[in-house]
Amino acid sequence: MTKPSIKWFIASAVVSTLTAACHRSPTPTARIASRSNVRDLSAAAANAVDTRPVLGGDFADPFVLRANGAYYAFATNANGKNVHAARSTDLATWSEIPDPLPTLPSWAKANEGLTWAPSVLQRDNGFVLYYTARSKTSDLQCIGRATSTSPEGPYVDDSTEPFICQVTAPQAFCGSIDPSPFVDDDGEPYLVWKSDENAAPCHGASRLWSQRLAHDGRTLLGTATELLRRDRAWEAPLIEGPSMVKAAGNYFLFYSANWWESANYSVGYAVCRGPLGPCEKRTLDRPLAASSGETLGPGGQEFVTDEKGQMWMTYHAWSNPTVGYEKGGARSLHMTPVSFTNGVPTLGTAPATPEVATGADPSNVNKT
Repeated sequence: MTKPSIKWFIASAVVSTLTAACHRSPTPTARIASRSNVRDLSAAAANAVDTRPVLGGDFADPFVLRANGAYYAFATNANGKNVHAARSTDLATWSEIPDPLPTLPSWAKANEGLTWAPSVLQRDNGFVLYYTARSKTSDLQCIGRATSTSPEGPYVDDSTEPFICQVTAPQAFCGSIDPSPFVDDDGEPYLVWKSDENAAPCHGASRLWSQRLAHDGRTLLGTATELLRRDRAWEAPLIEGPSMVKAAGNYFLFYSANWWESANYSVGYAVCRGPLGPCEKRTLDRPLAASSGETLGPGGQEFVTDEKGQMWMTYHAWSNPTVGYEKGGARSLHMTPVSFTNGVPTLGTAPATPEVATGADPSNVNKT
């Protein structure tokens, strides 16, 4: 997926209170499909969930980390930064922080606007940032990893080659993107990601993968295991952006599908036997969350649990009617609460949602 460098700003925005009894005007809205004990959601009823951008402007492929009494949001490159980031202490007021990854490693092309989908794993000895960048050797997107002693960075990657890069046999898959860490109940970490097979010269069906990490998150153990591949009509032309959570005794693998720069982008999910699979898709003929009302092309989903124990899905979406960067659109950060009933994820069912707004000075907004 091509993600151009975006000049970014944080603009004032507010999240509407999400309750079952009172919905405000859908600005924006995500369509949610859920049904008890369902394997194919094609016949499930749709429900509307009202959300508004948590961060105005562009904040694509978001990942929110809760650490050290605060929340740290990381996103695809923007505004001249390799990693776009903001900080909050209450999910109510956000402020921009310096680039957590100010310098790319020697193997990556600098100043190309191709640093995508960062995510962070907290370990006893610090924090590990996983990200996507363009390899000088293959000229394809590959996954790197950098470390820091603090969640906001700066993160340093002193490696001479990518952490994961599926560009040579037996896995010549045109690169690797969208890394996301998962920690199992035993405290052991895994990494899930996408092989970029829809990219040239492969022009194939993309797949999602998982591999165990060493306890410190800095090295890989064993071999990569295929979890899912693009094989459903609603997913075409690709699946990507995997994220895994364990809830209600099940391993859920969420993913984004369809074309990222369109209103058809959406979120699906599968249930897995473990972090290395096997996984079985539940969204066979329709997605879990898709465009509706003012929210277009939701995707890039990740998950964070707040201090009260409420799980949230963070994701980006275009705002109706503008889809695409060439038209002046932006993929803003959204959040919606997540619950699980009879093994099925439901979005937007928290008893209340905090009023969420940015803390940036409007006079500092970059509108170019």
